[in-house]
Amino acid sequence: CPTYQVFGDELDGPRGRIYQIKRLLEGAAAGAETRRHLDRCLTCKNCETTCPSGVEYGELLDYGRELIETATTRPLADRVARFLIRETIAYPRRFAALLGLGRIVRPLLPAALKKHIPLLRPSPCVSPGRAKRPRQALLLDGCAQAALSPSINAAAGVVLDKLGITALTETPPGCCGALHHHTSAPEQAHDFARARIEAWWPHVRAETPIVSTASGCGVHIKQYGALLRHDPRYADKARAVAESVVDLVELIEREDLTALAPRVSAAVAFHSPCTLQHGQKLAGRVEAVLEKLGFTLTPFAAPHLCCGAAGSYTLLHPATAANLRQRKLATIARTRAEVIATANIGCLHHLAAGTETPVRHWIELLA
Repeated sequence: CPTYQVFGDELDGPRGRIYQIKRLLEGAAAGAETRRHLDRCLTCKNCETTCPSGVEYGELLDYGRELIETATTRPLADRVARFLIRETIAYPRRFAALLGLGRIVRPLLPAALKKHIPLLRPSPCVSPGRAKRPRQALLLDGCAQAALSPSINAAAGVVLDKLGITALTETPPGCCGALHHHTSAPEQAHDFARARIEAWWPHVRAETPIVSTASGCGVHIKQYGALLRHDPRYADKARAVAESVVDLVELIEREDLTALAPRVSAAVAFHSPCTLQHGQKLAGRVEAVLEKLGFTLTPFAAPHLCCGAAGSYTLLHPATAANLRQRKLATIARTRAEVIATANIGCLHHLAAGTETPVRHWIELLA
């Protein structure tokens, strides 16, 4: 457990948090201290991967957080911070406008703030072909990634085109609800999920794969069936959508990759996001694709541990997030890797703010 390693407190580990949730269910008074320990969890699900008994800690935590949310009142500053995160990042146009403004004033900002406003990276120099391929896949734009790194989906489009797959654009783009789910607004999260289900339903009926290039979004969408299981109108659709969504690597690893042989094979340190290796149980899959294409992977210590990004965690718990990032980057630095690759926009942005080594989505390396 990453937070147990940081704080050394049993209440900041999975067993301690389960104990606190059990106490709440038994009638113990809910207070700010319990809320603090539950808030500190990164929801990395490393404990689920490790647990030999198969305890579904993530579901217990969600339930515990709902209990504590209804039983306590957050401080005003905390409520405002969560509200602002939800009302900006979850809306692509708003977030893009604010990010654009930030990039304009970036030269005037102190170094500590500059690193949190990434420059817009150019898209791949090669564009996807214009021919309509016999196979299609819907690439999800999401909310934060579309503004922070549009080059990721552009790169995915290039690679899929090379593999004979037309990348369809999501219309209209929108948040999957993960941000609201993790910032104390479960009902709004369900509303976002319903809106996405309606937008994607024609593709589900056409059996077009729905492809997530952000593992954080992918793991949340794959939980739609569970999140909306009590909704009589959307329960069946939610299950169908959850079954239609694949992470990008699940699509690409099935293809003949001979057309993707890179001209240059760099030494790559691949940071597997928690949402990929623990949430979606896809550990080792991206690494296998990269090695197959000739990239040299540089192993580093404790690859199973979270980097501290965890969606909105880096904004709500910046000190803990920075601590975990420093630990992660210190182990990677010893490998002397030329580039750090990952599979989630949150991890990418968080790691890039703490190192001079280039941090890229793995699909950008292929493009």
